[in-house]
Amino acid sequence: MGCKIYLVRHGETIWNHALRYQGHADIPLNERGKRQAEALAERLKGEEFAAFYASDLQRALDTARIVARPHGKEVIPLASLREINFGAWEGLTREEIKKRFPEVAERWWQAPYHTRLPGGETLAEVAARAVGTLKEIAERHPESKVLVVSHGGTIRAAIGYLLRMDLNQYWRLRQDNAALNIIELFEEEKAILMLFNDTSHLNGI
Repeated sequence: MGCKIYLVRHGETIWNHALRYQGHADIPLNERGKRQAEALAERLKGEEFAAFYASDLQRALDTARIVARPHGKEVIPLASLREINFGAWEGLTREEIKKRFPEVAERWWQAPYHTRLPGGETLAEVAARAVGTLKEIAERHPESKVLVVSHGGTIRAAIGYLLRMDLNQYWRLRQDNAALNIIELFEEEKAILMLFNDTSHLNGI
């Protein structure tokens, strides 16, 4: 038995609602996002988690704290679980990005794995830091359940990497706000995806 990682995307923010790229911008949960986190907390209150981890950005950290509250445990913040650093794209919509950065936008949407965003990261760098962190967490908590709250792009990159996907196709993995994924992670990066993008706890929130 490996470590079961309950990997969660944070609840909604005002920039999610407006379809703006967030990246490392520290945007808080909106009211809907808080309700989504509370619904997930209700769903998971009967589980036994060895630990709670989250990106240190407040939308992820606050989601994790809401879910951890019934368990009486603190959340450990980790910068390595942050969203993709979108650099100069942060705060912009897709249409604004296409107008201001047409060439790099085309390269990113075709081949994000090695395309560096202006002032930001490549997807390869995101996958490396995210998977490395998940491996460390799994090694720290063998044969246990842990909850990890991160971000849409980071989660898709990590899951795609662990499933040996072509990460240039990572956008094919949908990841909704407050969605629950479960990965059982073993040694040598062997992983089983047990649940993906489950939002059944939201009931239309």
